[in-house]
This record gives sequence, structure tokens and C-alpha cells, in this order.
Amino acid sequence: MSRLGNLGARLYRGEVGYDFIRNRKIWYGVSILITITAIVAVAVGGLNMGIEFKGGAVFTTDTKAKISTAQATDVATEASGHMAIVQELGNGGLRIQITEVDTAKANEIKQTLSDELGIPAEEINADLVGPSWGEQIANKAWTGLGVFMVLVVVYLAIAFEWRMAVAALIALIHDITITVGVYALVGFEVTPGTVIGLLTILGYSLYDTVVVFDSLKEGQKDITKQTRFTYSEIANRSINSTLVRSINTTVVALLPVAGLLFIGGGVLGAGMLNDISLSLFVGLAAGAYSSIFIATPLVADLKEREPQMKALKKRVLAKRASAAARGESPEDDGPEEPREDAATAGTAIGRPRSHGRTPGKR
Repeated sequence: MSRLGNLGARLYRGEVGYDFIRNRKIWYGVSILITITAIVAVAVGGLNMGIEFKGGAVFTTDTKAKISTAQATDVATEASGHMAIVQELGNGGLRIQITEVDTAKANEIKQTLSDELGIPAEEINADLVGPSWGEQIANKAWTGLGVFMVLVVVYLAIAFEWRMAVAALIALIHDITITVGVYALVGFEVTPGTVIGLLTILGYSLYDTVVVFDSLKEGQKDITKQTRFTYSEIANRSINSTLVRSINTTVVALLPVAGLLFIGGGVLGAGMLNDISLSLFVGLAAGAYSSIFIATPLVADLKEREPQMKALKKRVLAKRASAAARGESPEDDGPEEPREDAATAGTAIGRPRSHGRTPGKR
């Protein structure tokens, strides 16, 4: 068995683990800092909305221009009065994108480009995009996002409980905010592909969160009938038991997206791939982070406020204090514990269970 597989098996059995719940204030602080940074970036710098949302013109040529891409950018920017985005096509031609340009201005820019690029005006294709189309896409995206959020809350409240629904909703908002903030910081264009990427990461983030919640749901059965674990400890064991699975699925999902972003968009210069790949890359990473460090700790915080869970915690701590005073392990007082499953297999203090056998006997 590989070292990672061996670690995963030990995490699953509860032989080793990291206390995510106890250190939750650190993760809350990190998330709050990142979220504030993202909000400030959007408020100050704004988003670089693509031509689909602002409207404008796209000029394409099939003939190789006599000037460089940088020179073409300067020419198009000066002619239009707006920042132009110029990309070199595979056939040597250029794609020049300029926002907020009307028909009359587009014809003037086309003639200027013809003179400066050394290409006949009839060989330059000009396509005008109205802002109303992008506005319709944005409105439908917001509507879809709102419906998705409502359905998520309803489903989780029914399948699990309202505390998990609230925690999952906060985690989703956290992921979207961070992703949008990264777009504001790096200045990448926001296009319909970006919107598609944002909606895609919500499903992935929710899946990762539900995996942990399902383990937690099994682990908390008959929790008040035992005095070995607090709710937070069971929540922590649920995270650890699914940790390697979360890491594996995240890495596998990030690898192809990283190829699109860094190789396709960066090395090969296919800038249009950045529209969707950046949102997917940031969103997938944020989703994996939030399911482990945000969603489950929030559930534990909310549950620990319940009178039953407070009473359970007092009984567990009292039992441990009594056992420590006698110089015994709390596990020696009896076999009671929550139902054994993926979230609760193993012991609370890190050594494997004996499975009913007495050491030295068969």
C-alpha cells in the first residue's frame, strides 16, 4: 500500500487525525481576511467585463498584419478611445476586441485599422455586439444562482438538518466571493464562460461538503446515549475520515483545469481559455477548502449551542476528569460509543480498537 493510501486508511480508522474543529477560529480568520480582500478588490478595481456584457465591436483579419500585436493594441486603443484587446490567431491574423463602440465608430476604427495594419478594409470583418445580450445572460445567471441556492438549502434541510443547510450556503457564498475577487485582482475578462465556470464550481463544492455531512450524519446517531465523544469530536473524525478522498478528488479535478489555465492560456496563448479555466481552478480549490475548514466547523459551532450537546459535553469532560484523577483512560470505563461506521471507527485518542479480543488470547 502507498504511503498516502496507508495514511488514508489510518485516518479512516481514527488512528491518526488533525483537529480541524479545535483550530476553527484560525480558519475562520483566514477566510474572513480572504473574503474582505476579494470584496475590496471588486469595490476598488471592479471587474473587467467582457464585450458580451458591455457591448462593442470585434475586428478579425485572415491576413497577417504588418505590425506586431503590441503595436496593433496601441493603434486600436488610440482609434477607439477605449482599451483594446488584441490576440493573434492561428493563421497569423488578428482578433481585436474593443468595448463600448457603436456602428459609426466601428466603421471609423475599421478604416484606421486598415491603414495602420496594411490590410484592405474589405478583408477586416467587424462584428457588433449589443450590451442587451450580455445583460440578459447576467440576469438569467443571477436567477439560476438564486434558484440553485434555494434548492440547496431546502434539500440539505430535509436530507440532513437546517444547520448543515446554513453552513453549506455560507460555504458556497464564500467560494463565489473568493473566485470573483480573484478575477478583480488579476484583471481577467468576465465572459459568459466565466459565468458557466462559476455555476459549475457550485455543484462541485456542494458535493464535497455533502460527503463530509453524510459521514457526520452517520457518526452522530445516538450521540446523547454515550459519554465518549463530544459533537465537535465526532465532526472532526468525520472530516478526517473523508480527508484523503477530498484531497484525491480535488487534485484529480484541478490537474486538467490547471492544464487549460497555465499551458493552454499561458504557454500556448489561448487567452479565451482563461475565461472559464480561472474560475474553475480557483473555485475548485476554494470549494475543497470550504468543505473542510468552513462548512463542518460551522455545523459543529451551531450544534454545540444546543442544550443537549452542552449537557453531553459536560458529561464527557466530567468522565474524562474522573478517569484522569484515577489514573485511567476514559475508554476503560465501558464500551459505549456512537454506532461504529466510517466516521467513528477507531478510538478517540489514536490507537486502534481491539475488536473484542483480549490481548494475548485468541
